[in-house]
Order: sequence, then C-alpha cells, then structure tokens
Amino acid sequence: MSHTSKSYTQIALQKFKQDFWGVLCFWIIVSIAIVAAFAYFIIPDNSKNANAGDLALRSQSPGFTVSTITIPTDTDRTWSELWFGREEATRFIPISEYHITNDTLFYKGYSNQPQLEETKSIALSSLNNAKESEIIKQKKYWLGTDNQGRDYLSRLVIGARVSLSIGFVAVLISLVIGITLGAIAGYFGGKIDAFILWLINVFWSIPTLLLVIAITLALGKGFWQVFIAVGLTMWVEVARVVRGQVISVKEQQYVTAAHALGYSNYRIITKHILPNCMAPVIVISAANFASAILVESGLSFLGLGTQVPTPSWGAMIKENYNYILLGKPYLALLPGFAMFVLVISFMLIGNALRDALDVRK
Repeated sequence: MSHTSKSYTQIALQKFKQDFWGVLCFWIIVSIAIVAAFAYFIIPDNSKNANAGDLALRSQSPGFTVSTITIPTDTDRTWSELWFGREEATRFIPISEYHITNDTLFYKGYSNQPQLEETKSIALSSLNNAKESEIIKQKKYWLGTDNQGRDYLSRLVIGARVSLSIGFVAVLISLVIGITLGAIAGYFGGKIDAFILWLINVFWSIPTLLLVIAITLALGKGFWQVFIAVGLTMWVEVARVVRGQVISVKEQQYVTAAHALGYSNYRIITKHILPNCMAPVIVISAANFASAILVESGLSFLGLGTQVPTPSWGAMIKENYNYILLGKPYLALLPGFAMFVLVISFMLIGNALRDALDVRK
C-alpha cells in the first residue's frame, strides 16, 4: 500500500481553495486584469488614453445616444495601437439632424441648447465619397460622458490599467529592496544589521504620503515617476519582516550543515534561507498592492500623480467630485467604487493567504 505525502505548497493551495472569499476575490482581480489588459479591444473609444471627446457632449447621463458624422480614417491599426490606443483618434461630429442633397451633407451640430444649433455643410467628396451608412453612425455612451465629453466607460477601464500597474511595479520595487536589505541585515548582523535597521527606522518614521510627495517632487511629475516614488516607500515593512525571518531561520540545522559543506553566503541566503521566509512576505505583498493603489489615487487627487490626459481613478474623482452636489454623483462614485472593489479584493486575498500559509492551522 503506497502513501503519497503532500508538499507544504499543495497543502497551502488546498486550504486557499476552501476559502470562499479568497477564491472569489482572486477571480475578481483576474477579471479586472484581463479587462484592463485587453481594454482597447473592448472599449468604445480606442484613442490613446480614451481621450477623444466633444465639449458639446459634456456631462451626459448613462445610456446617452447621439448621431455622429464619422470622418473616415485609415482603418489599419498598428500592433502598438491595438494595445495602447490610436495616437490620432477617429474624428466625429455629434449632430441632431442631417440631410444629403446632391454631393453635400447638411447637418445641425448637437448642442444642449437646441436654439444654438447651426446648420452646416460638408462635401461628400471630402469624406472619400463614403456611403451614408459609413458616415452617419449612432454613438452610445453606456456610462455617459465626463466634463470634457469623453466616454466615461472607456476612461474607467483604462484607469484600471494605471491602478494595477502602480500596484505591480511598486510591489516589485519594494520586494527587491526589502528582501535584499532584510536578508543582508538578518544574515550578517553586527554593524551591517545596525546600519540597515537605522535606515529602516528613519524611513519608518516619515509619513508615507509625505515621503511619496517629496520623492515625486524630486523626480518630477509623470507616469513612471509615481511608480518609483510609491515603490521606494513600501520596502520598509518587507525589510523588517525578512530580517526577522532570516535571524530565526539561519539558526536552523540545515543552514549549519550548508556552512559545514562550504557553500557560499549567497547560495545559503538564496537557496536555503529565503525560500523558507516567503510566506509572510507574500501576505505583506498583497497588502502593499492595495496600499499602492490608494497612495497613487491620493497623489492623483492632489495633482501629483499621473498627469492628464492619462486616466486615473484618483484623478477622475478629483475632476468630478463637484458633481456629487450637482446631481451626477456617479461620476465620482464609480471610480471610487471600482477602487474599493480592487483594494478590498487584495486585502481579503492577503487574509486568505495568511490563513493558508499558517502552519499552525
């Protein structure tokens, strides 16, 4: 009779699968990530940063539909444009009515005040003599438009890219710095440990948001600058945990055996110590992912995060929070709700991973 023993990883994975909220949040994050990755294949506005809009359509309600004159453009999209949007957005003119006489298209431009609509004309020859069905199209805004007349659904989906990207890059930077410094401090001890611990305490004593603002001002405003700034403030907790774990693990007998076999310090740290310290680091990373999203949103709300026209959930809240009092609260609540769902999902996954990786349970 044969007996098969499960590895620690298999046991942890089995325990994680039994956690309903952990599994649910995992699939929520995966779904958001897939939608964000393939955003330009599904959103109505395929311009870069979903920035194509018309002020005549500003602040329209969800489900708003308008007729438009679509200016024919080159339909071929490069590989880059398929994933990051068209540099030159497809031009369109919102209209309220139109008629074609001979070779001329007469139309009235759409306006919230019909008395201000003017009749204009455009030669069909300038539209490559396209058919009426190719020129006149119905454009529907499922979540309405923002204060610049841009498709709100498209901006909301592209904003998910920013949040997921900031979380991933910030956590990656924090792991590289935190694990490296924590492992060195815990393994070698002495003056090296004292110096790194002093450095950790210095960073720990500075308020996170204040430190991020200082780094952002030093590096300048921009997309990647925010990623680096947030990442450079999140390594402290990782370093503290890794240091404590390394101090505990390095006293184990298998580490003493590795020393006796003449293995190098680098091999002992990377092959024997760190793999046994990763459980709490994984849990911290999930929490840091959520924290990075909140910090970036706070910076964008203050105007120090991602800059226009790049859509960000924090920036979208800032642009539209006045509408909470003007009868269109969803313009600010939708990105806030999306942020809430993503952050709470990472927090619940962190809790599920903590329980799954706890050897005492």
